[in-house]
Amino acid sequence: MQADKTLALVFSLLLTGAAALLAWRALHATPALPPSETSVVNATNLQDIYFGMGCFWGAEKRLRAVPGVADVEVGYAGGDAPKVAYEDVLREERLIRAGRSQARNHAEVVRVRYDPKRLDLMTLLAAFWENHDPTQVGGQGNDIGSNYRSAIYFTSEAQKTLAEQSRAIYQANLTKAGYGAITTEILPVRHYNRAEESHQDYLIKNPDGYCGLGGTGVKFGLGAEVAATPPLDGSALRADRQLVVYEAEDCPYCEKFEADVLSSWKADVPFAKTRSQKAPNGWTLAGPLLGTPTIVLFQQGKEVSRFTGYAGDARKFWQWLGFHLLTPEQQRIAFENGTELPGTGAHLNEARPGTYFDPITGAALFRSDAKFDSACGWPSFFEPMPGALQFLQDDSHGMHRIEVRSASSGIHLGHVFDDGPPPTGKRYCINGNVLKFVPDAPKA
Repeated sequence: MQADKTLALVFSLLLTGAAALLAWRALHATPALPPSETSVVNATNLQDIYFGMGCFWGAEKRLRAVPGVADVEVGYAGGDAPKVAYEDVLREERLIRAGRSQARNHAEVVRVRYDPKRLDLMTLLAAFWENHDPTQVGGQGNDIGSNYRSAIYFTSEAQKTLAEQSRAIYQANLTKAGYGAITTEILPVRHYNRAEESHQDYLIKNPDGYCGLGGTGVKFGLGAEVAATPPLDGSALRADRQLVVYEAEDCPYCEKFEADVLSSWKADVPFAKTRSQKAPNGWTLAGPLLGTPTIVLFQQGKEVSRFTGYAGDARKFWQWLGFHLLTPEQQRIAFENGTELPGTGAHLNEARPGTYFDPITGAALFRSDAKFDSACGWPSFFEPMPGALQFLQDDSHGMHRIEVRSASSGIHLGHVFDDGPPPTGKRYCINGNVLKFVPDAPKA
């Protein structure tokens, strides 16, 4: 590999990071985190996905530049050997090319760590497709061998689904541009080994080092817009906060999103559906649409975030939306199993007839006639609405408790205990700050 990279150094002089970075800034769907918000990132929310794009030095640099990426690391994955180092991969490749081994070699890969609530996976996939040639067989550019193959190694079924959707989108664009079939393998990650320290952050340590990475020049994104579909009228939408659901014909995941989420919509923020690929008139998108369905959250006519490529997990969508609807304190309770201090939360002394709702989905959780004063410092109920809650064993902090979550959004609400009043004998001890209360309408 080093010899190939040395010979190709001259080609690296033709490559500038500026072009790639401009592409990412045009593409990005989720803004980079301001310094003041980086502390909010919870390591437990991060997910990993692995990309093979040829030489991992340049791939690491390009993927690190995608706004919202939390961390990158280079390594080897996808081969038969459980444990390998750099020289092992080179040795195996020489044996394969000489016909002396039938083993499957590892590929040079970049492990990308990201928070799916802050960065759309489809944005990462766009960066992957645009920054190498996925139609090339047995290498990338001047780096020849199966260890330089194009690959996506996923860690969840949702990642697999989006990877396959993105491949179909990019294949259509490549075909229009005269390119052949994509050769990228999409498989679950196997036998990942972190590369040696000398390979980590290589182009940061060696700014003039060999990059060896170049794309086809074909942009990722949806094809030609349906000419007969005009954009939505921005003046007819809600200015302060509006969701726009971008759909397409023959889109099974659009239909699934409709069935799973939109058909029973009760959330406060309104949505509008469109098959146009443009922002509503007078409004602005942060970048081109990368797939359908894409759900964009607009505030004051500007995109603030998007959720791309629904893969059948409604809770992931609700968590994404909740991250933008809830306050930091509500996020801490809802997504990090936090607890408000006793006696400080909302609705503790609320006595009016009414209903308590999930603050994200709008699903009904409790009625006021099931509320009682338990003197514990949190709103307490002896009975939830039918089917409103999910129950999980919680052994944290040296205790054995039953956690209560909202069945619709999956957010943490509190715990349930067996010391409540009749008729159930239960005490649902709930954080008031993650409840939305709506009083009953006055009787005529």
